[in-house]
Amino acid sequence: MEGLANRGLKSLPHSTRPREKLLERGPAALSDVELLALLLRTGVSGKHVLQLAQEVLDRGGGLSGLLNAGPKALASIKGLGPAKRAEMAAVMELARRALTQELREGTTLDSPQAVRDLLKLQIGSLPHEVFTVLYLNNQHQLIALEELFRGTLTQTSVYPREVVLRALHHHAAAVVLAHNHPSGAATPSSADEMVTRALRSALQLIDVRVLDHFIVTRHQVTSMAELGLL
Repeated sequence: MEGLANRGLKSLPHSTRPREKLLERGPAALSDVELLALLLRTGVSGKHVLQLAQEVLDRGGGLSGLLNAGPKALASIKGLGPAKRAEMAAVMELARRALTQELREGTTLDSPQAVRDLLKLQIGSLPHEVFTVLYLNNQHQLIALEELFRGTLTQTSVYPREVVLRALHHHAAAVVLAHNHPSGAATPSSADEMVTRALRSALQLIDVRVLDHFIVTRHQVTSMAELGLL
């Protein structure tokens, strides 16, 4: 029986195999477990690949948390060897690059959901707080996304001078600010508002607009502009 449980996707009836289901009905028809099972391909002793995929999702905090964990963090999950961890990291990086390319080729104001998706992938599930800046050209297309600061967001931990210097380096016409809340609360704090005002004042001196400041969590991205806080 253990040999049967350890078999991969080919042991399933043809109509229920994730690969065949994807090819016939499209990737949206697959559950998170089935998509992950396609990456894992085989189970471990005593566990079918679908059982392993469910366990990995549970331990990783869902698909978003799992993929944002990175190769090193995934090493503690039994059944994820170096090859599988590398494949999952590669899939995550491809998603980031695809969204970044979309923003470079499109207009940020016309693609707010693309910005949100990219930020959730980039920083939404990080266990520590980071402050990032998206530098934009005159058409509000993405020039670069940079992580500038780490740690609790305060006026003393975010240096307007550094943000200004990087804006000059990129010849940016506008910026979008973003930082994550590892606590999971996407509500802007008073410190967030103070930092935003300080950065907006500093960037105004070089004629660079602050278009928005996003508060990012694993499941939500809040726009301070939409809340009337800019």
